[in-house]
Amino acid sequence: MTIEDAQNTVNNWINTVGVRYFNELTNLGILMEEVGELSRIMVRTYGEQSFKESDKEKELADEMADILWVLICLANQTGINLTEAFQKNLDKKNNRDFLRHQNNKKINPSLE
Repeated sequence: MTIEDAQNTVNNWINTVGVRYFNELTNLGILMEEVGELSRIMVRTYGEQSFKESDKEKELADEMADILWVLICLANQTGINLTEAFQKNLDKKNNRDFLRHQNNKKINPSLE
């Protein structure tokens, strides 16, 4: 599935099954909630906190997909073509950061 396909699929689902989009601020709040759920799993899986019983059924991939869903909703609502936006962002990173990380002694041990 391409990003464009995902945007179209979400839009179709919202307009048929979901009735309508939540407003942009509601979706922003939902996005923050979903990021918090991802954070909770990450700090318990890769960090030092232990899982609570209520967290054990949560899946990292599902939480990431929830975030992607809401982000796509926001893009659709605000007229953002995520394929174009992502390509433009990648171009920016390739131009701005071409040597930045290679020259960073903090992450490139060969520079020490």
